[in-house]
Amino acid sequence: MLGEWTVTKTVVLCVPIGLLLIGGILCLLLRKTVRTRLRVARQLRDDPDINEYLVVFDWSRKVLYFPTILASVTAGVLMLFFPPEGPAAYIVGGCWLAVFFLNFLIDEYELSLKLLFLILLGVLLVALWLTFLGWLGDVLRAFSRLRVVISAEGYFVIAGIFLLAIVISYIRGLFYYVAITPNYLNIQTGPTETGDQINHTEYSTRIDTGDFLERLLGFGRLIVTFHDQRRAPMMLLVNRIGRKATMLESIRGTLSLDRHLPAAGQGQ
Repeated sequence: MLGEWTVTKTVVLCVPIGLLLIGGILCLLLRKTVRTRLRVARQLRDDPDINEYLVVFDWSRKVLYFPTILASVTAGVLMLFFPPEGPAAYIVGGCWLAVFFLNFLIDEYELSLKLLFLILLGVLLVALWLTFLGWLGDVLRAFSRLRVVISAEGYFVIAGIFLLAIVISYIRGLFYYVAITPNYLNIQTGPTETGDQINHTEYSTRIDTGDFLERLLGFGRLIVTFHDQRRAPMMLLVNRIGRKATMLESIRGTLSLDRHLPAAGQGQ
């Protein structure tokens, strides 16, 4: 085996090792200049002049496909015990397709509770109409003939693709985020100190949870509008929207004052 070792194999082996070494060196050199979201949150937490703060970033909408990821992993595990084709495989594929379709609706359309109710009512009316005409059984049999079949490996690959998009979104959010305190809003747009700090009187915030299905997953939108019309509004998709909305209300209702120590020799 050693006799078959070539220069090409040596280069292929050394490339990832070299990249890891370069990455480690960069981390050591930039460890004091990189301002990640987690580092800033820790600094705000330790600041005695700031009692309340909120640090958020814009999730990729692929995070809404988390139910599809769970369904894909579950289906992949089940397909390890079922034959690649057959009634069981068709049932697993049909259930997975239903979850994926629901996620697609959440991602593609903003469905309020009223609109969702109208859609369900429309589906029910169509089902009743087909029943009266005697066509409902034929329609259901047409769907049963879809026979969605995906191998276990295919389900795992689908889960991995969506999970990779979510991980990339989280990593990006470490360097592109918004920190809100009672006195200012800090917009971070890079791994170092690049960003803008805006006074609390120069912007307004609003929480939007109009998408009912999106809210069921725990997500909503934090909208920041600026009094300076030259700045475009910011719309951030954030998780745990209920808790963050409560924190934001408390922050916007508070004004922190900087502590000033009396100068030496100054009278009381």
